[in-house]
Amino acid sequence: MNGINERLRNGIDDDPGMYDPSGRLAAYEARTQTVLDLLALLTLWLAVVPPWDFSSGDDIKYAVWTVRVGLSVIYGIDLVIRSAMARRHVHYVVTHPVVLVSVLYPPVRLVFSIRLLRSMFRRGNLRRFLLVAALLVLNGAGIVFLFERHAPHSNIHTFGESLWWALVTVTTVGYGDYTPVTAPGRVTACVIMGIGLVTLAVITAQVASSFVAQGSSRAERAPQPDAVPREVTLAELDQRLARIEELLLAVAPSSPRAVATPERDSGGG
Repeated sequence: MNGINERLRNGIDDDPGMYDPSGRLAAYEARTQTVLDLLALLTLWLAVVPPWDFSSGDDIKYAVWTVRVGLSVIYGIDLVIRSAMARRHVHYVVTHPVVLVSVLYPPVRLVFSIRLLRSMFRRGNLRRFLLVAALLVLNGAGIVFLFERHAPHSNIHTFGESLWWALVTVTTVGYGDYTPVTAPGRVTACVIMGIGLVTLAVITAQVASSFVAQGSSRAERAPQPDAVPREVTLAELDQRLARIEELLLAVAPSSPRAVATPERDSGGG
């Protein structure tokens, strides 16, 4: 009773059912969680590339600010919908500071992409794994392009060249026609090579697991062979013969032939 009174005094409901009695908020979060996590992961380059790198005179800074404003609008609409569905609107906003901060600074939303990265290694999530790997490779291409486009002695000056380099790197082919020269670009190259190796290992394991599962299912459906009869030992055979002999001796006196034979012998004498 004291615990209930304390919760009422503090104005905090720990029960999710009381916080979202209609269940609409939970259903909305379940529908939009993966989409927003993928969107946040797609904009990983915003958190990696420093803001001052976008201050050059080209059109990159305008595209970057457009992306940031667009993300802020999307995250803001999401926050408004969540708080409107919650039972206590202001309390929901206050108790979800990361969502609120992501509206002002969208790269903070990457915190929620950690659960997406954890779920990609679960069994049966091969499609999600490949999707996340593709998004990471796209981010790597964007990061390398932003770091290499004005670097001295760099031969990666367009996003198309960076994307071609990323595809060649992730497949571990390595033609060598495009190579990063900056330290951030080379670190990104190491990450992309690791993604390629992990992707190859996951696909190989998935194919092997499918073959093993098919073999197990076929073995279960195959008819089981009859059990091989157990060999009879000499002792058991001797016991069976003794039992047969006892039965024959027990049946012999009551047989008509056995009774008639002595009478014929006595009459003939």
